[in-house]
Amino acid sequence: MAIQDPFVEGLASGWNHIDASKLSQDQTLEADVVIVGSGAGGGVAAEILTDAGLSVIIVEGGPLKSSESFNMEERQAYPNLYQQAAAMKTKDKAIGIFQGRAVGGSTTVNWTTSIRTPKPTLDFWAKEKSVKGLSREDLDPWFEKMEKRLNITKWDYQPNRNNQVLMQGCEKLGWEHTVIKRNVKGCWNTGYCGMGCPVNAKQSMLVTTIPAALEKGAILVSRAKVTKLEHHNDKITAVKAQALNEQLQPTSVVLAFKAKHYILAAGAIHTPTILMRSKVSDPNKLLGKRTFLHPSLLSGAVFSDPINGHSGAPQSIYSDEFVWKNGADGELGYKLEVPPVHPVLIASKTLGYGQSHAALMEQFNQLQVTIALVRDGYHTQSQGGEVQLTDKGFVLDYPLTEAFWDAAKRAFLSMAELQFAAGAKQVLPITEGAPYFSSWQQAKSGIEQLDLGALKTVVASAHVMGGCPLGEDLKVSMVNSEGSSHYYDNLSVMDGSVFPTSLGANPQLSIYGMTARNATLLAQRLAT
Repeated sequence: MAIQDPFVEGLASGWNHIDASKLSQDQTLEADVVIVGSGAGGGVAAEILTDAGLSVIIVEGGPLKSSESFNMEERQAYPNLYQQAAAMKTKDKAIGIFQGRAVGGSTTVNWTTSIRTPKPTLDFWAKEKSVKGLSREDLDPWFEKMEKRLNITKWDYQPNRNNQVLMQGCEKLGWEHTVIKRNVKGCWNTGYCGMGCPVNAKQSMLVTTIPAALEKGAILVSRAKVTKLEHHNDKITAVKAQALNEQLQPTSVVLAFKAKHYILAAGAIHTPTILMRSKVSDPNKLLGKRTFLHPSLLSGAVFSDPINGHSGAPQSIYSDEFVWKNGADGELGYKLEVPPVHPVLIASKTLGYGQSHAALMEQFNQLQVTIALVRDGYHTQSQGGEVQLTDKGFVLDYPLTEAFWDAAKRAFLSMAELQFAAGAKQVLPITEGAPYFSSWQQAKSGIEQLDLGALKTVVASAHVMGGCPLGEDLKVSMVNSEGSSHYYDNLSVMDGSVFPTSLGANPQLSIYGMTARNATLLAQRLAT
């Protein structure tokens, strides 16, 4: 069966794509709106603004890769589609960070989980963070709009065995669990979503909003790394970018983009980085601070039957049993999900070496993995991290506090209890010094004694949020609740950097819904 690649056909029909790696001279391009970043925020904004009749340029630092180049191999997907070849870490190397770097951003490589922003999160923002007009009642129509646009529907097929364990454990223990909505259409259920969908079933920005914007005349510029915004008084006057070669190293070519309005949608690390490097107004020193990760713990479990966690929809069940157990600003809660179990991913996120590591990998097909995503940014001891500029780029300093380690121990206990309830033979918390536990009673006492800590306990994140928060109070926000800069008349931010805390849920649908609202309001203002 031949798979249609929208980019092959679209480029042949005249879509305007500039691969900056092929440029030999400096370029200046102009449009009504320049959008920096092509992920969940940039893609949605591009479609809405072109629908409104505005000319749009989308600038992306990563390459244009489409289904023709997605071969389901980790060794190619990670260097081609992820920041730092999926090896990015925090300043102290204690947290691994997965973030997309290609046209479509993280939507090209995420696991398709689509969850509306939890009501407790939005209530907290309204009460504590001066956010207005973003209640669940306000946002639900925008979520509905984007769910329809991106075919976000409940996954009505049998969960793969990896997700079944989560569901069965919750059922046995009487814990809350939910069937996930996924943004897919004609999904083949291969389980390789994290390597780019080879059959274009995932309704990412790569196959939906960006093609729609290009069809209406937008210009896509790839391999162009935005270095700064030029500004004068209360106006942004230009975006400057460095062309990158095929290895994503800088060339001598410089690009300038000029527009009536500028949108930053480069993600929660790169949007604050660009703004700080541009020396924009930041009187309350907010940029880059309060960056959140949903820092996540992993628990492995060995079953007697095959799990084959590499096959089938990566995420189809989650549990919110512990997310809000003690209120928004009580002790840190955590969401339970599973990751896909692929060889390089798991081998790099487990501990040990030599015989012990080989013994774990020998049981690869019997291995189930549960993850606990810690909800950060609400508790006084959970202020997140800080993006800092360096001579070579940036670092993310994210100290793991006592409140986090308390949550980590509770999360390991919950995951072990769940895995044993679902029939696990052995459970292995992924932290240095942990043995294989053979029963829940053994695990319960053993986990209490574990010495958890940075660089001893594996912590990972695929959700980067914050660093350029929205709100009405200038003391705690950089942009207003519509995403418009407090300091520059023609600058907006539309990505996960605007979240004042983490979400307690996977972020893509939150970005889709909020961006749909704010880009529509912006289009109305620009049309007048």
